[in-house]
Amino acid sequence: MAQWASQNPPGALGEGAEGTNEFGDFSGGMGGWDDAGGDGTSERILNQDEIDSLLGFDLSGDGGDDRTGIRAIINSALVSYERLPMLEIVFDRLVRLMTTSLRNFTSDNVEVSLDNISSIRFGDYLNSIPLPAILAVFRAEELDNYGLLTVDSNLIYSIVDVLLGGRRGTAAMRIEGRPYTTIERVLVQRMIEVVLHDLKSAFELLHPVSFSLDRLETNPRFAAIARPANAAILVKLRIDMEDRGGRIELLLPYATLEPIRKMLLQQFMGEKFGRDNIWEGHLATELWTTQMEVRAVLDEQQVPLSRVLNMQVGDTLMLNATPDSLVELRAGAIPLTRGRMGRRNHAIAVRAEAPLTPAAKKAVQKLK
Repeated sequence: MAQWASQNPPGALGEGAEGTNEFGDFSGGMGGWDDAGGDGTSERILNQDEIDSLLGFDLSGDGGDDRTGIRAIINSALVSYERLPMLEIVFDRLVRLMTTSLRNFTSDNVEVSLDNISSIRFGDYLNSIPLPAILAVFRAEELDNYGLLTVDSNLIYSIVDVLLGGRRGTAAMRIEGRPYTTIERVLVQRMIEVVLHDLKSAFELLHPVSFSLDRLETNPRFAAIARPANAAILVKLRIDMEDRGGRIELLLPYATLEPIRKMLLQQFMGEKFGRDNIWEGHLATELWTTQMEVRAVLDEQQVPLSRVLNMQVGDTLMLNATPDSLVELRAGAIPLTRGRMGRRNHAIAVRAEAPLTPAAKKAVQKLK
């Protein structure tokens, strides 16, 4: 230590130097770490834009469907309509049917186009409906559930203008701040009935479904047909009549489509009618060579359980059958036919005395 002190006098360590003191560089380094301007332990605070980006909330108002962050994780629970390929075919057929039907309904040049198909939560959709609008609640009879059809104000005034003889090439006059009149509601209701009839025809090749109008609402709170967190399919349709037109939005909860979900999973419309003759021939061959166990029942009777438990070796159980009684042939629990017991060569045999029973024919038909 004396030798180290003689080689390193107190002034040699640089008492005035930054980050050093009498304890050497270690204490000075620690002093540097404690400094607020150091890079070692300083915490970075996120600003509001970075927090919104992390959570996945877009405040720009562009309404894009692409989400990131926690919002994307939450929305990942929604079932994408792309998993139901038949939906695009059904709604494309609906567009073509509506184009013809609305041209006949309005006697005008009507163009219907499909904007997009998306998945959305029912509560989010109710909060996003642009008011004023007319909301039509309709019932899918065979599916035993409801759907929602929204007609925006532009299309309402355009339809009223067209049906009441408005001039072509002029935009429909809009009067804001007043409720819809009885005439406007009746005319829009007629148009909605035409759309629901076309929707029935669009689903007809897939599954017969009847859509009936239940009621018309102008307040979204009174058009609640599902829980706010339930997933639904939103179809946006654009209707153009020269310089006039508007939007129709069709909302179908997934609970409504659940009974026909297997059919919606098909890749094309005729998939359920496709037949594979090779597989049918192979299946028929295998069925003809399948081994089936057949039981010959001579008699059945019911006895108390106490008697069965008290049975001993040598006890005799009397049957209600004679040598001429018919024997019933069964395959499992299904009776096939009845026959008479006899002997053929060295084996006991049963000769069928009656045709195949209706229960057996019905069971075979179920297999087909």
